[in-house]
Amino acid sequence: KQVEAMKRVLESLNLNIVEMVDENATLDGGDVLFTGREFFVGLSRRTNQRGAEILADTFKDYAVSTVPVHDSLHLKSFCSMAGPNLIAIGSSEGAQKALKTMQQMSDHRYDKLTVPDDAAANCIYLNIPSKGHVLLHRAPEEYPESAKVFEKLKDHMLIPIANTELEKVDGSLTCCSVLINKASEL
Repeated sequence: KQVEAMKRVLESLNLNIVEMVDENATLDGGDVLFTGREFFVGLSRRTNQRGAEILADTFKDYAVSTVPVHDSLHLKSFCSMAGPNLIAIGSSEGAQKALKTMQQMSDHRYDKLTVPDDAAANCIYLNIPSKGHVLLHRAPEEYPESAKVFEKLKDHMLIPIANTELEKVDGSLTCCSVLINKASEL
């Protein structure tokens, strides 16, 4: 039902839709990290190598690298983009190991923002023409030490978001959003 609902919305926006027809392929959005220049795909319980291959076939202009995910639900359970060249990453051993893999696989050197709590590393970066760098991050009452790290980003407009209830069912900030770069027609 979720897939069908999203498909209808994307079709109504006249966006290109690519469907995976290989029934052996799995690809969860929570395992796909697009940096703006390349894709990192977490291989987890929800995403397999075949899913990553289909993503690579679909986006031929971008490098696609796979990253093993062992101790988390998916890749973005402990990392996300916090700026145009900035990866937010959790402090756990699994998160740091995944970051090392991403650094080894990429020709590009990303800046990193390490936060104490893996869940807090899942944030949403927006570049809004009238506002500049905007970052939605987990609220200080939920992850106070991680919020202090985000507060050091002086060139970002910071918007703390409470997510305690959705976190109980493995929902993180990026799970609750679909970002579409499309000019407003209002």
